[in-house]
Amino acid sequence: MNIYVGNLSNDVTDETIREAFESFGEVTSAKVIKDKYTGQSRGFGFVEMPGQTQAQTAIKSLNGKQLQGKEMSVSEARPRTGDRRTGRGRMENNRRGNRY
Repeated sequence: MNIYVGNLSNDVTDETIREAFESFGEVTSAKVIKDKYTGQSRGFGFVEMPGQTQAQTAIKSLNGKQLQGKEMSVSEARPRTGDRRTGRGRMENNRRGNRY
């Protein structure tokens, strides 16, 4: 099961979230998402656990718990959609069709 972990401190690493989830079972991957230009944490990550019941237990136990000073938001990850951009562009927001 793929698990979303949000509201992470900038100091949290892949290893930090792996360790938090390993107490509930096997972790096949743990990844903190980083900004591609600065390399800084974007404040969320994903953990993959093969065991469904272990993953559900981890979600229930860790959601709302503190990790390095911030309260984590933990839930089952939703599948990505094909369109990565959900916001509307500047041109679409302007009703008169003017550039600005």
